[in-house]
Amino acid sequence: MSALKNIKVLEMCEIMQGPIAGQVLGDFGADVIKIERPPRGDSLRYSDLVANERGEMGSYFAAVNRNKRSICLDLKDQQDRRLFFRLLEETDVLLHNYRPGAMEKLGLGFAEISAQFPRLIYACASGFGESGPYAEMAGQDLLLQSISGIGWKTTSGGDEPVFLNVPIADFTSGNLLVQGILLALLERQQTGLGQKVSTSLLETITAMQCLEAATALNYDYETRWFDRALNFTGQCTDGWITVLGFFRENPLKLICDALGLPDYSVQYDLPDKQSQIRARDRVVGWVRPALRLLSTSEAVAALQSKGVLAAPIMRMEAMLAHPQTAANGTVVELPVEGQPSKRVLGNPVKLSRTPALVRRGPPHLNSDREEICQQYSTYSR
Repeated sequence: MSALKNIKVLEMCEIMQGPIAGQVLGDFGADVIKIERPPRGDSLRYSDLVANERGEMGSYFAAVNRNKRSICLDLKDQQDRRLFFRLLEETDVLLHNYRPGAMEKLGLGFAEISAQFPRLIYACASGFGESGPYAEMAGQDLLLQSISGIGWKTTSGGDEPVFLNVPIADFTSGNLLVQGILLALLERQQTGLGQKVSTSLLETITAMQCLEAATALNYDYETRWFDRALNFTGQCTDGWITVLGFFRENPLKLICDALGLPDYSVQYDLPDKQSQIRARDRVVGWVRPALRLLSTSEAVAALQSKGVLAAPIMRMEAMLAHPQTAANGTVVELPVEGQPSKRVLGNPVKLSRTPALVRRGPPHLNSDREEICQQYSTYSR
């Protein structure tokens, strides 16, 4: 039994924002049909250059397209359009990430679709929202980091913007879209009616900064988390660690106790976190030599034992191979028909009775057309 058994989804999405929403629904049992534009389909299929050279399915595509079936439809072709509407007759959720206005030009906007299929949940993801001066501008995660202020939020506060090499807005907005879809499905149980669900990269990446925005909006100052306590990094014998003085009135004393140092908070008259923040450069200079005598695991264990927040600074490859990652079941293996399997990250949400499952690997382009056509008792070509 799956949490979303009998829920049918049509996904008309490319790249990451929309596809990850479809994948989450598929992970928990929804029947997700990925509609791709002929002849090449989702451009994410071809973004992994190493996979391209080997003639294999791209790892990027595999990462966000498991538990789906693929069919190519040209919605300007009358026969394919009829098939699309046949699919809609049994669909619970229509999911797309076209730019605002694109679906309307095809006669497939919310007003047209909901009039014919009133129970349908019409979910759309965009870059900037459906109205306003940026509505028709192309969106991409790094552009959203640029516009939203994230590019200036480095811990060092430098003079040049720095971007995260992680598509944070894509991932988060896709999951927020799932939240909206599930809420709409719950509401439909009461009213029998569908509704429109939407979110955007800009709204998502702005919402992620809710604490920082609150101080800017109300008191006109910038929250910089690394400056709010005795926070620093230090080098050990085999790598680096992060040390945070959050939630402690006298973090320097605890750090000194952990590292076998004299209590510098008394020795240098720095009795509380505020005075220690002001003297942070000096404090770090006193503490770092002791860290260089320890391994990262020794230093973290010592600091944590005294109630100081500390963790190793790891590269992604080390994190993926870490025993904690294995204990969490983070990495899953996906079958790929006719090719080597792909290792990707599984769903981080755990349900005790109806967990996320790998039921299908990522589909080859148009690989399920015949099956889908037979299922919906219509033509195949």
